[in-house]
Amino acid sequence: MTTSAAISTDYVHPELASVLATMPERPANPYADVQGLRDSFKALMAPLAAITAEAVQRAELTITEATLTGPDGNLIDVQILRPTGVGAVLPGVLYIHGGGFVYGELDGPSPMAINACLTTGAVIVNVHYRLAPEHRYPAGVEDCYAALQWMAANAEELGIDPARIAVAGASAGGALSAALCLMARDRGGPAVAFQCLLIPLLDDRADSASHRRVTDRRFTNGPGIRHTWDTYLGPDRGDAPAYAAPARADDLAGLPPAYILTCGLDPLRDEGLDYARRLAEANVPVETRDVPGAWHLFEAFAPESTLARTTSAHWLRALRDALNP
Repeated sequence: MTTSAAISTDYVHPELASVLATMPERPANPYADVQGLRDSFKALMAPLAAITAEAVQRAELTITEATLTGPDGNLIDVQILRPTGVGAVLPGVLYIHGGGFVYGELDGPSPMAINACLTTGAVIVNVHYRLAPEHRYPAGVEDCYAALQWMAANAEELGIDPARIAVAGASAGGALSAALCLMARDRGGPAVAFQCLLIPLLDDRADSASHRRVTDRRFTNGPGIRHTWDTYLGPDRGDAPAYAAPARADDLAGLPPAYILTCGLDPLRDEGLDYARRLAEANVPVETRDVPGAWHLFEAFAPESTLARTTSAHWLRALRDALNP
């Protein structure tokens, strides 16, 4: 049975069926060629980056850059996005890009960070953390935590209300965002008002029903996710700590309110929904959105589709409303 046939019994959203039909298979281990993976992601995101760059040209937001010192004396670059024509003090969002902890760096800020800035009216700090395999866990998450601390410590200078700081990220960025909330709680760190976890990568065990079911190599699949964790933690990784894989955390009480986005053809769907359930059981307010018939990061493959637009609008609205009660 081919990989395409393996998914034929699953529901594919009608708006995405023609897109999926033209997508080639990915390598069984996409991380075998790290540079190729990084280059292909940049090529995939180029159309979205061009669209969002138009907003910058229209002067709808300003972008400045800063460099801060990381936990190992390393330097961390951040880009600060601020909407124009708004008040002096705004909510803030630390936006953490995805990319399996290995790729996702673009020449400019993430298109999703730009959209968040324009839609929520918040100051966005787009952090460029160290990537695996050159820098395995905990380098990346500690860089993000340093950026969160810097953001809170410099809130007045940045024009940010320190009581309205959120973290947000997609895929690996969702893992890092969830981990920051655990770290801030456990370390008595900066107060996080909201966590926006988009198609989050949360569980290194990668053994849910959705991991076993989603095997199509045209997009992110269960077997590929295991390679993600091997690359991030090392091939002899053992059990991951909770700050690497937040699903491992025993206690989710006291965490900030959350929004969790999942997709029906994403191997990460079940762990995202399970994390939402556990947050609710810990009395943490949580909103979920599942997109049936869509795969991991489908918006990048079908950016003009109604489904992509409505999905993005949903999480952006949730983030905006959480920061502007």
